[in-house]
Formats: sequence, C-alpha cells, structure tokens
Amino acid sequence: MNWNTAIKDFNSYLKIERGLSYNSITNYCLDVQKLRVFLNEKGIEVSPLTIEPEILQQFIYEISGEVNPRSQARTISGLKSFFDYLVFEDYRKNNPMELIETPKTGRKLPDTLSEDEIDSLIKAIDLSKSEGERNRAMLETLYGCGLRVSELINLRLSDLFFEEGFIKITGKGNKQRFVPIANLTKKYLNIYINQVRLHLPVQKEHEDFVFLNRRGKQLTRAMVFTIVKQLARKTGLNKNISPHTFRHSFATHLLQGGADLRAIQQMLGHESITTTEVYMHLDRLDLAKVLNKYHPRK
Repeated sequence: MNWNTAIKDFNSYLKIERGLSYNSITNYCLDVQKLRVFLNEKGIEVSPLTIEPEILQQFIYEISGEVNPRSQARTISGLKSFFDYLVFEDYRKNNPMELIETPKTGRKLPDTLSEDEIDSLIKAIDLSKSEGERNRAMLETLYGCGLRVSELINLRLSDLFFEEGFIKITGKGNKQRFVPIANLTKKYLNIYINQVRLHLPVQKEHEDFVFLNRRGKQLTRAMVFTIVKQLARKTGLNKNISPHTFRHSFATHLLQGGADLRAIQQMLGHESITTTEVYMHLDRLDLAKVLNKYHPRK
C-alpha cells in the first residue's frame, strides 16, 4: 500500500465510518500529508505499512522546531488516528505512534464576551438593511443556543420546534441533539423568517436553510465570520472575537448563573464532560470573591 492509497482510504473511513465533518477530515489527512512530504524531502523510502517509530520520532522532532506545542500535539493526534485506522483494517499489527508522547500544551482558555459587550454588538447591527434582521437573529441564535458556526449555517426550518421550545441541531459526527430556545431568540428568528426571508428569491436546494444570503443561498462560514468582525470594529471592541466566542459566552454565562455543568455539556453537544470543564476557570474569580467576602479567615 502506497501513501496515496492509504490517505485516500483513510479519508473515506473518516467520512463514512466516523462521520466526521469536512474540516476535521481535511485536517487529519493534512497531518499524514505533512509526514509524506517529510519522507520525500529526506529521501526516505518507506510505506505506511513498514514505517518504524524511529522515523516518526525524527519527523516529530523536525516539526517541533517549526510549530508551537499545540500544533505539534494536533499533528501527533492525527497520525495516531491514521495508524489506528491501519491497525483496525488489519494492514498493520501495531501503531508506531504508540510510544510517542504528546507535548504538554496546557489548556487554552476561551475568550468570552460580557453581557454588555454582546448587547453592544447586537445593537450595532443596521436594521434599516434587509440583512440586518438576519444578522440580529443569527447572533441571538449563536449566543442564545450556544451553537458552533457550522451548526448555525446548517440550521433548517424543519429543525425549528418553537411550540415545544427546542431546536434540533446536527453537530460533529452528524450527532443530533435538541437545544432549548429562549423566547427572545424565537422572537427575532420569527421576525427574520416571516418578514425578511419570506421575500428572498430562494435558490433550489436551499429552501430549508434558515439563514440565507441576498441571492437566496445558504449563508457561508466565512460570511458569518466577516459579519462578527465588522461589528467588533464598529463598536470599537478591543478583543479578537469570532462566531465561536458567542458559544463560549453562552456556556460561561450559564455557569456563572448557577447552571449544572452536565446540562451545559448536553446543550453544547460535548461528548466528554472534560471538554465542558474548561469553562470552570471562568468561575474561579467569582469563587475567590465569595471566599474573601464570607470566610472567617479572610
């Protein structure tokens, strides 16, 4: 088996068997491509089935001088998955990445927005333009439901269960979950759907998507990023924010309001509770204030 065939088969496995998103599949395959480029540059002739840990260790050492620990850890994870796949399919008997350690990266703390900052961003939307109502509904949904940007742009009219108070979300790996929706979010979605979207020239195969561009096609990830960045500049917000910042803020504000961590995990669609626990750090300052105010040894 050569590298081309192995990467192509790995791509199909990630898509069909694992049900991963396009972006995740692309990143995994790029990790293997990096290894392949390294082997070509060094003149090392070895196949995916015969490569040894020593060569992989050499590759990891090489990239450690070019990328930060987080990117290095990502590449190691991608290669481990690739060789796990080869073992799973009985192409190899062992994973040569097994003994290669992942660098300590620490946990990256997510950026968040205060409630006032979110209000300022939404108030800065120009509602005199037709896309203004869409953008307001979009940001209210991002923040009000804690969605990923991919989940937002793929939200469909048939996923909205307003009477029951939920929306159906298709997340990573095509896993579905129901997320509660607040009355305010419903209000702005209804205004956009019934007063603006209704008059758009909706293109074929885009009829069910909630958020559309002016040409009646599904809104893109890039467009959502652009809208958020423009609003941040308009309000003079001195933070590097993205659509994902609204998701982080959703989780943070729920936690600060006393919500149960497992409930937040379910709403965010995190497979593991440890992923959700990253938000616990944001409550520590509040906890310190409580200690300083009420503990007898303050």
